[in-house]
Amino acid sequence: MPVPLAVYQFVNEKVRILLLSEGYCKLFNFPDHSTAYRYTEEDAFCNTHPDDTARVKDAAYRFAKEGGRYEVIFRRMKYDGGDYHIIHGIGEHIYTEEGIRLAYVWYTDEGAYVAESEGSQTTAVNRAFNTALQEESMLRASYYSFLTGLPSMSYFFELASVRKDTITEEGGRPTLLYVDLCGMKRFNIKYGFAEGDVLLKEFARCLQSVFSEDICSHFGADHFAVITSEQGVEEKLEALFKKCRELNGRKNLPVHVGIYQWQSETVSITLACDRAKTASDYLKNTYSSGYSFYDQRIQENEENLQYIIENLDRAIEEKWIKVYFQPIIRAVNGKVCDTEVLARWIDPEKGMLSPAAFIPPLEDAGLIHKLDLYMVDRVLESIKVQMSDGFTVIPHSINLSRSDFDACDVVEEIRKRVDAAGISRDRITIEITESVIGSDFDFMKEQVERFRSLGFPVWMDDFGSRYSSLEVLQSISFDLIKFDMSLTRRLDEGEAGKIILTELMRMVASLGMDAVCEGVETEGQVRFLQEIGCSKLQGYYFGKPVSFEKIRELFKGNALIDNENPEESEYYESIGRVNLFDLGVISGGGENAFHNVFESLPAAIIEVKDGQARYVRSNRSYQDFVKRFFNVDIYLDRRDNYTSSVIKYGYNFENVVKQCCTVVNSAFFDEAMPDGSMVHAFAHRINTNPVTGSVAVSLAVLSISDPDESTTYADIAQALAADYYNIFLIDLDTNGYTEYSSKVGGEELSVVRHGEDFFESARRDAMIRIYREDRETFLALFTKERVLRDIEKQGVFTITYRLIDMGTPMYVNMKINRLHGGNRIILGVSIIDAQMKQLEEENKLRQEKISLGRIAALSPEYIVLYTIDPETNNYTQYNPSKEFADFGLAKTGEDFFADVILDAPKAIAPEDMERHLRVLTKENMLSEIQKNGYFSHYYRLIINGKYVPVSLKATVVEEDVKKIILGVTEDKHEEIRQYMK
Repeated sequence: MPVPLAVYQFVNEKVRILLLSEGYCKLFNFPDHSTAYRYTEEDAFCNTHPDDTARVKDAAYRFAKEGGRYEVIFRRMKYDGGDYHIIHGIGEHIYTEEGIRLAYVWYTDEGAYVAESEGSQTTAVNRAFNTALQEESMLRASYYSFLTGLPSMSYFFELASVRKDTITEEGGRPTLLYVDLCGMKRFNIKYGFAEGDVLLKEFARCLQSVFSEDICSHFGADHFAVITSEQGVEEKLEALFKKCRELNGRKNLPVHVGIYQWQSETVSITLACDRAKTASDYLKNTYSSGYSFYDQRIQENEENLQYIIENLDRAIEEKWIKVYFQPIIRAVNGKVCDTEVLARWIDPEKGMLSPAAFIPPLEDAGLIHKLDLYMVDRVLESIKVQMSDGFTVIPHSINLSRSDFDACDVVEEIRKRVDAAGISRDRITIEITESVIGSDFDFMKEQVERFRSLGFPVWMDDFGSRYSSLEVLQSISFDLIKFDMSLTRRLDEGEAGKIILTELMRMVASLGMDAVCEGVETEGQVRFLQEIGCSKLQGYYFGKPVSFEKIRELFKGNALIDNENPEESEYYESIGRVNLFDLGVISGGGENAFHNVFESLPAAIIEVKDGQARYVRSNRSYQDFVKRFFNVDIYLDRRDNYTSSVIKYGYNFENVVKQCCTVVNSAFFDEAMPDGSMVHAFAHRINTNPVTGSVAVSLAVLSISDPDESTTYADIAQALAADYYNIFLIDLDTNGYTEYSSKVGGEELSVVRHGEDFFESARRDAMIRIYREDRETFLALFTKERVLRDIEKQGVFTITYRLIDMGTPMYVNMKINRLHGGNRIILGVSIIDAQMKQLEEENKLRQEKISLGRIAALSPEYIVLYTIDPETNNYTQYNPSKEFADFGLAKTGEDFFADVILDAPKAIAPEDMERHLRVLTKENMLSEIQKNGYFSHYYRLIINGKYVPVSLKATVVEEDVKKIILGVTEDKHEEIRQYMK
């Protein structure tokens, strides 16, 4: 049989294959010589057992570098797979006549490897090998990474020192590379740790293939290092990046490489590695492969960072760090409503240091809590001085970093300081950036809730600066969202930026939060932000950050912007949140259309006091409207003193505004213009100032009728006034309509408005006029398709709901019939006044409210709902999904918790059964609800043969009787939740 022999030559720090014998090919089951050469050339150790790879590589390297005898026993799988075999390799060096040193290595197959275990029958060779392997592993454990087979960090420093000297002797310039796979933690969460290990091993092989003549190391986790020569290093890195893009079936990560090139022999390997890592860190905000050289700029920056860290305590003690204040302006009154506290390091040696120069290094060093708590102390000192000086004290916002929460219980630290100073907690606002929230969502959510429960307002800072998650806004309640200045700058770049910010502002207002925009620098930005309902503004337009000493100086000279009275803050917040672009688009065209970038309805807010008024906000459409019909420039006069002229535009206008201030919350009305046009408008009371007694009223022009427009059905409407609250005539071909309305119980109907899209207009009205609990049902039923279908089948469409036009819910009935002649329908809304009918409708609506309450208490994406009587255990099943209904569980029953035991095997994953029955008991459920307000439980259902993670949540509601409401939804975050556990 031919001898299994391989002949190698060690050239330029790399092993070259010269010969593979026929016996070598047969020993390892290669089909032919070409396959054997190609396979062995690519990676001579690829089929070696992972636990032996590092040891075999080390033996081969020492044999090639130091000479002597090569003898190693290892496990290797053959080319075509199968079990591992024990291979014994013996090698010697032989010199040719020309003096060339060659390595001859013979291989022997000692038989299949059998892992030793209790009761197993192993050969003597296997037993001896297992003993040798254990001894060898103990010796080699600290030298190589068992995952990748590369030298460990400590061993690398030893090897790199020799390699550095060799490169220097050969006239090269030693270069150390620090290599980092970017985003390994997220990769492991997404694909699992096993897939992460596969990626690390493939990357290690890729690194070796590119730097085949150099020494590579796996420091641990996702960090690697290479010592190489300066020549061609950039080309090699580009080749590495290219190969890495194809790694692991394209499930891979970007590669960041820091490069240090020796300038001096005195720099140690460890220091060079630190500098290369520093260069790599400069790429941490870049999610793409790249490299960075350690240069003079980085070195100087590192020295500055070190100076900051070493001198922080001294800077605090000697008060080099000054507190600066930047005003935040209330958009509707132009007064300072808050101030942001900013740190400025004024160093005796280096001068003024910007926050960007000292905050990041303090965060990285875990020292930022010292600075932030120092700022709290200084702010409390300044508030005390403000109080003694006669300032109106407004809230001061302080920025916190993520590491504050790791270094100490920062919530408790701030509470103690504020309480000890005798300052109201609502005078200190906490600002937390969205990136801080995302770093540990559940933990940070708890901290935000702690702050707010103690009475500290909490703002989310820098929203929109990068990727902003709406899940954060959905899951955590903030008092205010602070929009990053980048969004303000985009207002000047075109309509897209305005549309985005407008919709974001509307979303925040709908969530019941306030808003402030940073970076406001121009009057145009101020006007636009006022129009879209931005409550607060901050930027150089109003003032740069200044020291407290400067503020006191301006205050004494009466040159400081007035502070807002805190007792009026809630009132001005309610005014500022109204979005003047949120009333839709006026229909029609021609001279009566008011177009701006959004083509919005003319809308404004006036403040009324003692029969006089002033404009506090208005959009451009309303300004154009008043300018055209009354030749008044609202924007120039909007903050002047109160005047009677503002509400003297017409008789109805004046009466409706006065009624909104005292009698009703809202009213529709129409007013004749000087040119004969009829303006159809809507007024709504927003709030009352608790200090001055002034009332804020919003106004919107809904449509404008031409001077010669008249209605054919006015007489009919007049006759029906006593029975109907509203009558609409709708043309189904055009969707145009005419509306008539009267006061409750009145005898006259007047034309209120005309429009061109009845159903869309009605849906907008529903959000204003219909009682909140009835809106969802009304919007679901009141569609053009549903109305016409019911009329076709039954001859009439009818629906009962509640209006809030008079301030309190009022039951009305809508009836729609088709008119003869033309494609028209007539709609009447009547007040239900018969007692029996009203009682019937109230009972019906009460039952609907219960059903809606059950659904609203749980997720809208439920699989099934149950109501359970906590006294009797009687239960009823509601709205099961098709998949859940297929389980065939009882719709009703006398003992929910007993039936859970009987029904669980039909639906629950067997692995979850024991825990499910142990957790889902009546005692557990009621105990958790009493403690936390709700009960939650996670398990898996078997749906269509697949395990589906679900979340069960239950709570107690009291309507007519006390009930447990229980719902089951698909839990899409189950895998991550289990991993975090």
